[in-house]
Amino acid sequence: MDSVSLTSIATYSYGLAAVGFLLLGVPLLTSWRGRAHGPLLVAACLISAFWAASLAWAATDLLMWTDLSDGFEVARNAVWSLFLVVLLGDWRAPGSRLPLKLRPALFAAAVCYLVALAAASLGYWDLALLESVLPVTVRVVQAVGGMLLVEQAYRNKTTQERWAIKFACLGIGGMFAYDFYLYSHAMLFREVDPDIWAARGVINALTVPLLALSMRRAKSWRSPLAVSRRAMFHSAALFGSAIYLLAMGSAGYYLRYFGGSWGTVMQVTFLFGALLLLAGILFSGTFRAWLKVFISKHFYSYGYDYREEWMRFTRTLSEAGPNLGERTVQAVAALVESPGGALWQRREAGRFEPVAAWEVPLPDVAEPADSALCRFLESTQWVIDLGEYADDPDKYEGLVLPEWLRDFPRGWLVVPLMMGANKLFGFVVLHTARSPVKLNWEVLDLLEIAGSQAASYLAQQDAADALMTARQFESFNRMSTFVVHDLKNLVSQLSLMNANAEKHKNNPEFQADMLETVSLSVQKMRLMLQKLSRIDVQEKPVPLAVDQVVRQAVANKAAFEPRPQLDLRDTGLRVLADRERLERVVGHLIQNAIEATPKEGSVTIGLYQDGEAVRIEITDTGEGMSEEFIRERLFKPFESTKSAGMGIGVFESREYINELGGRLEVSSKPLSGTTFKVILPLYKQDALLVDRAA
Repeated sequence: MDSVSLTSIATYSYGLAAVGFLLLGVPLLTSWRGRAHGPLLVAACLISAFWAASLAWAATDLLMWTDLSDGFEVARNAVWSLFLVVLLGDWRAPGSRLPLKLRPALFAAAVCYLVALAAASLGYWDLALLESVLPVTVRVVQAVGGMLLVEQAYRNKTTQERWAIKFACLGIGGMFAYDFYLYSHAMLFREVDPDIWAARGVINALTVPLLALSMRRAKSWRSPLAVSRRAMFHSAALFGSAIYLLAMGSAGYYLRYFGGSWGTVMQVTFLFGALLLLAGILFSGTFRAWLKVFISKHFYSYGYDYREEWMRFTRTLSEAGPNLGERTVQAVAALVESPGGALWQRREAGRFEPVAAWEVPLPDVAEPADSALCRFLESTQWVIDLGEYADDPDKYEGLVLPEWLRDFPRGWLVVPLMMGANKLFGFVVLHTARSPVKLNWEVLDLLEIAGSQAASYLAQQDAADALMTARQFESFNRMSTFVVHDLKNLVSQLSLMNANAEKHKNNPEFQADMLETVSLSVQKMRLMLQKLSRIDVQEKPVPLAVDQVVRQAVANKAAFEPRPQLDLRDTGLRVLADRERLERVVGHLIQNAIEATPKEGSVTIGLYQDGEAVRIEITDTGEGMSEEFIRERLFKPFESTKSAGMGIGVFESREYINELGGRLEVSSKPLSGTTFKVILPLYKQDALLVDRAA
C-alpha cells in the first residue's frame, strides 16, 4: 500500500474517532453537574476527540505525530486513567501528607504524567524519529498502567456494578491494550508500523458504542442522550444485515474465483439464495420477537419503553371500528410477543362467555362467574402462568383450573381484566410467545395495568351500546306516542262519520265523503305502521306547494263541525319540508281549533306570504286560552285541558316547525278565540324570485 492511500486511510480513521468521541462528550456538557463522574467523562471524551482530530490533521501533511498530538495523547491517557482511579474509589490514604491525601503511587504517577505532558508540549519528545527509547517506553508503561486500572476497577465492583461498567471497562481496556501493542511493536522494531498506526483510529472509534452503553446503564455518569428501542431494533437489524451480506458477498466471490466455468453461475445462485434467506429472516415474526427481547434484556435496564408501549396500546384500543374485543386481545398479546389469544367477558347471565379472538378460533366454552378460576382472578388479580401452574400448583393456592383451560391449545397466560379494585370484568387467555419471555415483576405488573385499561375500554363500549339501545327504545316510544295521538284523531273522524251514517246514509255526497275519509284513514294508518317499523330512517325534506298541503289538511276535516273555511290569499308558495309531517301539523292545529269551537262558531285557515316567509293562520272563535296557560302548559307534552286529549299535538307541531327553521306563534284571550300562526321560511329558489320581482 503506497503512502498516499495509507495517509488517506489514517485521516478517515482518526477523523471517525474524533467524531465519535465528540458525539459522546457534547451531550454530557448539559448534564455533568450532580453526577460523580460527569466532569471526568466530559474531559476524557473531549480530549480524546481533540487528540484524534490532531492526528487526522497531521496525517493530511504526511506526518504521523506533531507536538500537539503528542500532548493530547498524554492528556488523553492521563484523564482516562484518572477516571478509572475515581471509578475504583480507593485513591486516598487517611494519613497522607500529599496533595488531596493521594496515595504515594498515584502521586508518583501523576508527576510522571505531568512531566511527560510538559516534555511533549515543549517539543522534547520526538517519538516519530525514535531517537530515544525513553518516550516509547513511557507510553508502554502508560498502557500497562491503564490496563491494570481497568482490571482493578472491574474486579473490585459488585455484581450489579459490574453489569453497569463492564462495557466501559472493555472499551477503555481496548484502547490501552491497542496502545500497548502499537508501542511494544515500535520498541521491538525501532519504528512505528504505519498500518498499525492507521488502524488505531478505527479501533478507538469502536470503543465509543461500548462507552455509550455503559453511560446508559450507570446512573452516576449517565448521558441524557437516549436511544429508543425502536431505533436500536432497526439499527441492529440493519447492522446484522450488512454483516450478513458482506459475509455472503465474500463467499460468493470465493465461489466465483474457484468455481471454474461454473463460477459465475454458482455466485449468482448463491447470492440470490442468500438474499431470499435474509428476507425470510427479517420478515419472520419469531426472529423479530427474539431480537426485541434480546435488545431489551442486554442493552436496557428495563424491559419496556413504557411511553412507546402505552402509546401503541392506547392507539390499538382507540382505533375506529366494531372489533374492540379482538383489538383488546391483540394489544395485550403484543406486550409479551404472543401470537394470539381469546377474550372472555362477563354477561348478564352470570357467566364469562368468549366474545372475541385474535389469530385463533373463537372458543365455545363459558366459565361460571362463581368458579374457582374466576374467584381466584377476582381476589388476587394475578396473571396466571399455565406452565408454572402445571409444574408447581402450590404457588397458586386455591386455584383449580377448569378442564377446558388445561386443554387450551398452546395456552400460556391468563390475564385478568379488572374494573375498579375487586370486580373481574373479563380475562384474556394468550398463546405461548414467539420468543421466550421471562415473566418477572415488570412484565406481570405491565400486564395487570394493561388489563385494567382494556377493561375500562370494553366497559365504555358496553355502556355506549346500552345507551344506543335505550335511545332506540326512547325514539320508538316517542313515535308510538305520536302515532297513538294520530290514531285518536282518526278514531274521532270515523266515530263522527259513524254517528252521522244513520241520518245521511242515503245522501250520495255523504257516501262519497265517507269513502274518501275511510280511504285516507287507511292510508294514514299504513304510513304510521311504516314509521314504527323504520324509526331510524331519516326523512328528507323536499320543496312542497304549501297551498296543496293546506287544502288537503282542510279536506280531511270537512266532516267536522264547524266546518273549516279556507282563505288562500297567495298561492304557488313553496317550503322545504316532509309533506306527510307538515300536513299532520296543520291537521293537528285545525283539529284543536274545531274541538275548542262550538258548532255555531267558525274556523278559518289562511295562507299568506310574509316577506321571505310563508304564514299559515288557523283562527277560531272558541273558548280561547289565558296567557298563563300558553306560557306554562300549552307546549308541554302530556298537558291537556281535554278529557280525552294527550297533550302532545301542539308540542309535536312546534318541534317540527322549529326543525324546519320556522316558528309557531299563538295569540289568544279567554272567550275571544285563538289564532295559531305557522311561519316557515320560503324555499330559497322562490325567495330569490320574489326579490327579483321586487
